Amino acid sequence: MNSLDNYYKPFEDFENSIYKKVFTRVIKEDVKQDQLIWHIDKKDRDIKVVWGTGWKLQNDNELPFEIKIGQTYHINKESFHRLLKGDSELKLEIKEYE
Repeated sequence: MNSLDNYYKPFEDFENSIYKKVFTRVIKEDVKQDQLIWHIDKKDRDIKVVWGTGWKLQNDNELPFEIKIGQTYHINKESFHRLLKGDSELKLEIKEYE
């Protein structure tokens, strides 16, 4: 992998013009697992899986679990978590809270 790959976000965000604080995030199928790093978010988030198979979410000090299309998962602000690469592109609808 080119060392510059680490400087680019492995996803693309799209604003939702209808609902504030809601956006769509797409992670391409060809993303490399080492680009999906442990991180924290500055706000609480609800993550709804719109599309994607085989992807997993892992919270700090927990085993990863598969996320399912149509399901919503809550991420507490300032909690470490990461995604584990699945078999397809991943499309999420993300709602942020203050």
